[in-house]
Amino acid sequence: MTRIFVAGHRGMVGSAILRALEKRRADGQPITLLTRDRAQLDLSDQRQVGAFLREAQPDVVILAAAKVGGIHANATYPAQFLQQNLAIATTVIHAAHQAGVQRILQLGSSCIYPRDTHQPIAEHQLLTGPLEPTNEAYAIAKIAAIKLCESYNREYGRDYRSLMPCNLYGPGDNFHPDNAHVMPALMLRCHEARIRQDPQLTVWGTGLPRREFLHVDDLARAALFVLDLPVSAYRAHVQPTVSHVNVGSGRDITIHDLAHMIADVTGYKGAIRMDPSRPDGTMRKLLDISRITAMGWKPRISLQDGLADTYRWFTDNHALIRS
Repeated sequence: MTRIFVAGHRGMVGSAILRALEKRRADGQPITLLTRDRAQLDLSDQRQVGAFLREAQPDVVILAAAKVGGIHANATYPAQFLQQNLAIATTVIHAAHQAGVQRILQLGSSCIYPRDTHQPIAEHQLLTGPLEPTNEAYAIAKIAAIKLCESYNREYGRDYRSLMPCNLYGPGDNFHPDNAHVMPALMLRCHEARIRQDPQLTVWGTGLPRREFLHVDDLARAALFVLDLPVSAYRAHVQPTVSHVNVGSGRDITIHDLAHMIADVTGYKGAIRMDPSRPDGTMRKLLDISRITAMGWKPRISLQDGLADTYRWFTDNHALIRS
């Protein structure tokens, strides 16, 4: 029986991974799932987390917990993003080590890479240039988590792995009007503009930046795929000092085209106008996913299908989201 602790199981990523694990268990795999919500366990409290892991004795920890948000939230609350994400990473990883947990999979973000770098972005491009200022705080915390995992591997022989996804979306996403990422923010605005029958919708920026998107259920499959790999198979594709793995769809789209695609999915018929006085953020972030595809994984869910799936979830949960 494999005991797996999913930290952050109520977030979009954690809940998708939990669904995938629950399906495995329903299919007969011997899995015990361990979860704790914020009221039960403060993931930034070393004493609480240490006591829980010593008692629970998981074989695997999946670290999907994080404070996340879009450009506005990252730029407005940099201290919170840096401090809280650093605290979660250092607390959980160190407590897991102290409790004798040999395997961790921690989830990060493509924002760890330099703002201006070669496209598509390969894993070895980490720390080769300045970060995008609008999400620097979050990126630094996630870089620290990668390096912490690498350090425990080198010093203590642990098997701590890191997966760096592109922009994620899907059921369970954050649709807050101020703190959401670009995909759910546009979906919320298009939905509400359709309800109000607004003749025009304004989108921040020039519309020229390109972004890569991956449905969260594809990310969950990737996470379990990477976690399942034997140590020898995993290390055949990574290096001790570049041990993280990118995961994405392998395709990107302009914000302008994304806005129109979301308008189609939500049924919004008004005009879409770009506002170039607002910040664009990084102009392009396309990940090189050759490492994970060489391992044997590939995405399954198209952007069109994924947007439709996400909008169905959104409309089913809209009243709860806005409450």
